[in-house]
Amino acid sequence: MTDDEATGGERSFRFGVVAPFGGDLPAWRDQVRRIADSGFSTLLMPDVQRWQPAPGPTLAVAATLADLRVGAWVYASPLRTPQNLAWEAHSLSVLTEGRFEMGIGTGRPGIEDELRELGLPAVTPGQRLSQVRDTVTSLRELDGPDLHTPVVMAVRGPKAQALAADLADTVTFVTMPGDARAEIMRMAAEFRALRDLELACHVAVVGDAVSPFMTHPATDPAALRAADSLLVLPSDPAAATEEILRRREEGGFSYFVVGANAADALAPVVAELTGH
Repeated sequence: MTDDEATGGERSFRFGVVAPFGGDLPAWRDQVRRIADSGFSTLLMPDVQRWQPAPGPTLAVAATLADLRVGAWVYASPLRTPQNLAWEAHSLSVLTEGRFEMGIGTGRPGIEDELRELGLPAVTPGQRLSQVRDTVTSLRELDGPDLHTPVVMAVRGPKAQALAADLADTVTFVTMPGDARAEIMRMAAEFRALRDLELACHVAVVGDAVSPFMTHPATDPAALRAADSLLVLPSDPAAATEEILRRREEGGFSYFVVGANAADALAPVVAELTGH
């Protein structure tokens, strides 16, 4: 992960794509290569067992297909022990020669149901946050002095933000469809007062296309646009470019993550803004 900054002290832009494997291996391989050719920096996988193969081996394969960074968007801390997750993340860093980013959070809404289905113990939000800390601590021990696996933390409340200020390299705020833009910008400003880290923007909708695995399928794009939500970007490249520049200026967001179904639409934006 780069710490390079654009002119004026702002971090330079980069772009990631959440692109789960959907069952057609040749098509997915082609998709990974196309994403890389379009200038996206990072290929990302969600962490939901019933949706796709496990993130670890899938990301390891993706890293052999193109010169991309790879990462989890994001690991749910209660699904594995901290030591096992740290081992997986460290192993991916080694096998990809430093191109892996460990995204981690305390779990999606409804994670308790998933834990019960898997026969895992239900844990409180506070315990899940402690698992995040233990995972990152174990990862740093495994990395040692010669390797640094970048950590991306998905946060919402003040305790999670404080932990991210201590441990993370990149932060994304967990945004709900009903969140006002001003509220997320306030969170970003308060976080940047704690520590100046790379801020990522999770974009679940581009135009009218709702990205699978990134938000509820019944999400209403028109309602998001009416609310000026950070979960949506215009599909028109010129308008999307203007909005992305606005988000960096107003909130410091420089890393934008979209779904694979929006990658082609945003490719001109990525080509124009990456590194600037």
